[in-house]
Amino acid sequence: MLLKIMIALVFLAMVISLAAGAGFLIRDGGRSRRVLVSLKLRVGLAALLLILLGYGFYLGDLGT
Repeated sequence: MLLKIMIALVFLAMVISLAAGAGFLIRDGGRSRRVLVSLKLRVGLAALLLILLGYGFYLGDLGT
C-alpha cells in the first residue's frame, strides 16, 4: 500500500512540475532557465517513477 501511495505522489509531483514549467514558459517566454530546471526535475521524477514501478512489479505488489 505504501508503494502505491509513493507512486501516486511522484506522479502528482510530475504533473505539478509540468504545470509549473508551462507557467514559466508562458510568463518568461522561454528566456529564463526556470523552464530547464523544471524539465530536469520532471525527468528525474519520471526516472524515479519507473524505478518504483519496476520495483513494484518485481516484488509482485503491482499487477496480477
